[in-house]
Amino acid sequence: MTLLSEDQSSRPQPCRLPEPGKHIRNSLHQFSTDYSGSKEEYMTSGESVVYQNMEPPKRSRGRLILHGMVMFGREFCYAVEAAFVTPVLLSVGLPRSLYSLVWLISPILGFLLQPIIGSASDYCRSPWGRRRPYILALGIFMLLGITLFLNGDAVISAIVTDKSLKSVWAIVVVMFGVVLFDFAADFIDGPIKAYLFDVCSYHDKERGLHYHALLTGLGGAFGYLVGAMDWGHSVIGKLLGSEYQVIYFFSAMTWGIFLTVHLFSIPEQPLGKAPTDSDLTPPSALRLLGSHSNVYGSLAKEPVSLPSPVPDPRPRSFSALGEANAVTSSAKQPNKAQKKMTFRSLMKAIINMPQHYRYLCVSHLLGWTAFLCNMLFFTDFMGQIVYKGNPYADHNSAAYATYERGVEIGCWGLCINAVSSALYSYVQRFLLQYIGLKGLYFMGYLVFGLGTSLIGLFPNIIATLVLCSVFGVMSSTLYTIPFNLIAEYQREEEEQMKLQGNYEGPRGTGVDCAALTCMVQLAQIIVGAGLGALVNMAGSVIVVVVSASTMSLLGCIFIALFIKYVD
Repeated sequence: MTLLSEDQSSRPQPCRLPEPGKHIRNSLHQFSTDYSGSKEEYMTSGESVVYQNMEPPKRSRGRLILHGMVMFGREFCYAVEAAFVTPVLLSVGLPRSLYSLVWLISPILGFLLQPIIGSASDYCRSPWGRRRPYILALGIFMLLGITLFLNGDAVISAIVTDKSLKSVWAIVVVMFGVVLFDFAADFIDGPIKAYLFDVCSYHDKERGLHYHALLTGLGGAFGYLVGAMDWGHSVIGKLLGSEYQVIYFFSAMTWGIFLTVHLFSIPEQPLGKAPTDSDLTPPSALRLLGSHSNVYGSLAKEPVSLPSPVPDPRPRSFSALGEANAVTSSAKQPNKAQKKMTFRSLMKAIINMPQHYRYLCVSHLLGWTAFLCNMLFFTDFMGQIVYKGNPYADHNSAAYATYERGVEIGCWGLCINAVSSALYSYVQRFLLQYIGLKGLYFMGYLVFGLGTSLIGLFPNIIATLVLCSVFGVMSSTLYTIPFNLIAEYQREEEEQMKLQGNYEGPRGTGVDCAALTCMVQLAQIIVGAGLGALVNMAGSVIVVVVSASTMSLLGCIFIALFIKYVD
């Protein structure tokens, strides 16, 4: 039995249990996996009315900040990767024609394996909770990936003596490290959000998302600052061996500390056993709400001991797959076993989403495509277009030195982006009451589109660095607004069903989060496969900012016309 944390200033109110023998048989039911049905099936899958009013207690600001520290560590490591992936890969001898494969492999694997990975979280029965073991595993993969990425060349050089084999194995190990890190870092965001949703009330979810965005920006800023410094001639650089080892030391230490803090920030209730007969009396209901393992909407899969036999209830899911990992209603198929999610069933679930959810996915795809067009090639844009350097010149030439200087200044521009993202995530809370979520969503895309247009029209150093602040506006928008819109959509649906008298419990956010995550992966695939070809066709890297601006402004129009307004 897991006790509630000490900072819980308000206790949940006991729920009202049905009268014996009246509505118990219909109060607990299972979800449906057959998403080829109607939209009502998608929206009305719910939980027991016995548990529908159990809301987690209010969380303190300190707890929410500690929970969000993992985003600081993740973005710190992301910034290090963005700053050094090109020089590291080129230093081990990777041909430029194969460079785009690094950005394609990870999102393709993620897009295909997402249903399997998310399903593991939904059905994890660890006494530590459903989400934290999943976060810990992906966190270890992140650490292993960045270890191979920054130290692979040194390790292979110490083991392999043959020069030809050393080059091949160094490329393989470093690329594997980059792909592993990208894969784990992309997918750890889903269970982190699920963990937040599971243990926080409605208002604390909104506060938690703002802290996540704030710490994401700060982590990126510090990561780019570490990458912009010259550690090779420092004392710590001479002690550890090279600049890459110094950066790895800071990255591994930051990630390890903040991941540990996150995992112990807020207690998570495990997916435990169902309540017994004695737990279904009113006094036991208080104990159930106060200390049982099924508090945060996590119902068990075993049968509940009641006077009349009832179907096996299934845990509510907020993971990246959520409700798609369900069981068929016992009213239709009483003996049907649970089905694991497949890629095909995920696609069916997305197709059967309500229309406003699908529109949100499309706008999210447009936004991430615009953002990644700019971010993945921005330092190269600074080196070639703003500083007019040449990356293909001899390494001891002035043209190549000028290009390197442009890349360094590009890192400072990305640092400005990270700081502005952190600041804007805080400003969003004040703007929300004036222009609403849809207004914030529209404004983020518009500011980014206009800013990148100006960078393309006036590619000088000062203007470009100043306009880097608009990147942070877009970053904060993409990380927060779509998730808040999902929460608002579902709150409206629940209120409407309550007014109609057919409310059977919260539907959950599973397929919605899965769809948004898939859009991020799809955007990476589109950018990795298509933008390089556009640059080759245009003969200039300026097409990077032009593409980003075009996609962002298209997203503005789409948001204005199709995204559902919420109060």
